[in-house]
Amino acid sequence: MVKEMEMRIGELAQRTGVTPRALRYYEQQGLLAPERAANGYREYGALDGVRAANIRELLSAGLTVEDVRPALEQGCLDVPLRERAGCAAELRTATDRLAALDERIAALHGLRNRLAHHIDEVRSAAEPPRSTALAARSVRVGRAAPVPEGRP
Repeated sequence: MVKEMEMRIGELAQRTGVTPRALRYYEQQGLLAPERAANGYREYGALDGVRAANIRELLSAGLTVEDVRPALEQGCLDVPLRERAGCAAELRTATDRLAALDERIAALHGLRNRLAHHIDEVRSAAEPPRSTALAARSVRVGRAAPVPEGRP
């Protein structure tokens, strides 16, 4: 029987682009379960590397640890994401997460529009009427305010 390649956390981090801190976090969250050597060092296999890279990609795409967990449990993360057909549970979770983001974006857009409208109203209320502003400016420069057409 061929023994699986083992590597320490630094080597796995270098191979996958996942930081050692993130690897320890994945372990803490139960997403990775490296073996421990006699000296206490973590020992990762090739499968851990594939899983770590997949987890990082899914988290950076906007999924949460709890979103990723079912895909891991179903074996969906045992092959590089680009080399396998999508897992139904993962696809459903990602679709649901996207729909929730779209709802939040729509709500924030509505909030932004209401705030912009409020700012416009406050600015309008703070500005004196156009004729009053023109008269005030004319008085400052020592001229009579112009009289609107059709008025004495």
